[in-house]
Amino acid sequence: MHDREFILANREKIERACSVKNTKVDIDKLYFLIAERRRLLNNFNQMREEKNMLTEKVKKIKKQGGDIKPLLDKSKEISLTISETEEIFKSVEKQENSLMIWVPNILEDEVPTGENAICQVIKETGDYVKKEKNYYDICTEKNYIDFKRGTKISASSFPLYMGKGALLERTLINFMLDLHIEKHGYLEIFPPFLVNYNTLYSTGQLPKMEEDMYYLAKDDNLYLIPTAEVPLTNIYNNEILNEKDMPKKFVAYSACFRREAGSYGKETKGLKRVHQFNKVELVRYALPENSRDAHEEMLSEAEKVLKLLDLSYRVKLLPDNDTSFSSAKTYDIEVWAEGSEEFLEVSSISNFLEFQARRANIRFKSKEGKNIFVHTLNGSGLATPRTVIAIIEHYQREDGDFEFPPILRDYMKYGKEIFN
Repeated sequence: MHDREFILANREKIERACSVKNTKVDIDKLYFLIAERRRLLNNFNQMREEKNMLTEKVKKIKKQGGDIKPLLDKSKEISLTISETEEIFKSVEKQENSLMIWVPNILEDEVPTGENAICQVIKETGDYVKKEKNYYDICTEKNYIDFKRGTKISASSFPLYMGKGALLERTLINFMLDLHIEKHGYLEIFPPFLVNYNTLYSTGQLPKMEEDMYYLAKDDNLYLIPTAEVPLTNIYNNEILNEKDMPKKFVAYSACFRREAGSYGKETKGLKRVHQFNKVELVRYALPENSRDAHEEMLSEAEKVLKLLDLSYRVKLLPDNDTSFSSAKTYDIEVWAEGSEEFLEVSSISNFLEFQARRANIRFKSKEGKNIFVHTLNGSGLATPRTVIAIIEHYQREDGDFEFPPILRDYMKYGKEIFN
């Protein structure tokens, strides 16, 4: 969400953001409604001031024993006009809001832009070697992930992890949580996996991404979360923090649920695109002057996971037409899958500036006593499906099995002999 004054002062940027983020907004109507709301509000305030002046006159003349009926009639007339104006104002404000919620975040200046804008690869590390087998063949031959029975139990794109596959998933999650808590200073959260409309609205998933949501109808009116970003960002919605308590750093494991409604025609076999998956998520509240540095720091924290796993990867700065509705700037981390012979996205790290905080009404009280919107950031630290793909393919053996990365073996409570 943007401030009305910001919208009025930045029409070109607003139009550009709507265009590149493929969001249809009637800009002319929005600007008319903002102006009309301002006009009605000014009229409303003027009439309230006039009515207050009449009230004072009535008191004065009544004390003097004069005729107050003309003044009372005038006051009644103004009250009626105020009531009518208030109803019109509410209607205009409702229409204005229905358009404003579709205006996406403005992009940072360094985000690649233009008709043919593409991702900028800003870092590459490791050796992009090739291996004989891909993860799908390894997992199906060894029965580590049963895709057919997962479909039987639920539906397609709901994998069933078994034995060593399940252990790898759990061990990887524990490793990432411990790393971000102990080394990077995050507070662990275990959030609800079901949230309400306002929570998803605050982070920008609704109404834009409603077709991708799993919704519990009837009396529940709750949605399964697409990412732990949603509940973590909303921990302090409609609250005012103290500047001395900033920044806030949260990390959480969650299952994530996405219909992937816009992914038709893309590869859906195996783990690359599933409806339920696990992810460790990082979320920060930052002071406005610190959010850009925090963004770079979060990128390095997500990279650290892949470095410790000894996996090759690259970092990309997304262009304007690939940056999400709420984000001002996003980095993607793509791990190299040696058997599949492709880069797979395992993390997006985004800075939303004050966009989400305005929607969620999350502020902090500055040293000067002003209430200021925080800046919110989030990043995957990491998502497990494609990380698992890269691990299995990188650590595959000649006998058709795979080993656990050395860094994960300390986290295994059982199976060290059986599964290595």
